[in-house]
Amino acid sequence: MEFEGVVYKIMPATKGVSARGEWQRQEVIFEMPQEFSRKVCVTFFNKESEVARLKEGATYIVSFNIESREYNGRWYTDVRAWRVQPKQESAPAPAPDMPPIGEEPAYSSPAASEVDDLPFGCRTGIA
Repeated sequence: MEFEGVVYKIMPATKGVSARGEWQRQEVIFEMPQEFSRKVCVTFFNKESEVARLKEGATYIVSFNIESREYNGRWYTDVRAWRVQPKQESAPAPAPDMPPIGEEPAYSSPAASEVDDLPFGCRTGIA
């Protein structure tokens, strides 16, 4: 799953050692820009380099998994990020390169000054 969010706050990292070795857990609060904006706390587990690249106020696409677990009769839910990408802002389309609008050119030949209401400028000589 994924969502688009603005980094609201980067929390301090928590470090520890387990039977598997050292670990680091860091939480980042994202705000999802909607009519009623919501905040989501996302956990980064052993992803120090990804968290270091995040900037508060910047928009990212966050890919994540949701997992719940039970402890002492209570349930806890984690939103764990597995990838974070900066949102690519779409550049505005460049304006077409057109010459400025001016007056119609003046024609010097008298035949060109005749009114020609045929669609392709062809004349048959039929009156």
